[in-house]
Amino acid sequence: MPHYRSIDEVSLPACWLTIGVFDGIHRGHQKILNQLTQGAHTAGLPAVVLTFDPHPARVLGGRDIKLLTTPDERAETLLSSGVDVVITMLFNQEVAALNAQEFMQHLHRQIGVQRLLIGYDFALGRGREGNAVLLTKIGQELGYSLEVVDAVGDESGVISSSAIRKLISVGDIAEANQLLGHPYRLTGPVIHGDGRGRKINIPTANLQIPAEKIIPANGVYACQAQVGTETHLAVTNVGVRPTFLPQGQSASVETHILNFQRELYGEIIKLDFIRRLRDEIKFPSVEALIEQIHRDIEQTHEILSTQ
Repeated sequence: MPHYRSIDEVSLPACWLTIGVFDGIHRGHQKILNQLTQGAHTAGLPAVVLTFDPHPARVLGGRDIKLLTTPDERAETLLSSGVDVVITMLFNQEVAALNAQEFMQHLHRQIGVQRLLIGYDFALGRGREGNAVLLTKIGQELGYSLEVVDAVGDESGVISSSAIRKLISVGDIAEANQLLGHPYRLTGPVIHGDGRGRKINIPTANLQIPAEKIIPANGVYACQAQVGTETHLAVTNVGVRPTFLPQGQSASVETHILNFQRELYGEIIKLDFIRRLRDEIKFPSVEALIEQIHRDIEQTHEILSTQ
């Protein structure tokens, strides 16, 4: 299941294609992907997703956007959902300067686009000129057809990656997961911490999270931790551990994996956030902290035993 880093690495006689950042691959994205894969495979053609890195808004507007998914996470999810080819294109000023005609001509030469699926508000090319009307016209010249997929929304409005980022930034994991259609995930290797958890008989694994990923608001969360092929319940603290450390420390992500004893340094953990349990607070004593952690563990059991 190939993941390419350039359109020039790919050569296909024909395909169905969709284009977008697809950050988080939320329920709106999933609707497009379902229609893409089902249609392409019915036609006997590969389903291709073209996405971008870095996020175009970072290049065009200089915004420091924290991502819901890294390019590798995005590709892994897309390929596991039935997409046949993922192309992560480097987005830079040179790409941004291409007009819609130039961009689509290059794509058509490389991968033989027969059908292009886009979201309701999609546009590409210099100045976002390539809206549905222009892309339809270009398709008539190049020989592809266009399909616009309606938005997915709920009582709060149209589902978007930016809305989900806001929810995660304030710790509303339950609502973010509802819009995503799956748990929000952090992935990273286990690195050495200060060993305080082991000293109080509640060992934790400290995760090194990619700098471009958005981290949930400081607090304590019920999670599921995937270690290799095994999945375990976990209680995760995001924050600065104020009971032990002075103010001004940078936030860390450390997780206590329930009923798990094996050494984990260097291993990759995939941490799915399910529910926020409480704020991170400073306790008057280590004993009070330990008591609260045991209550967090009990609550995590109660929440996740029904998942």
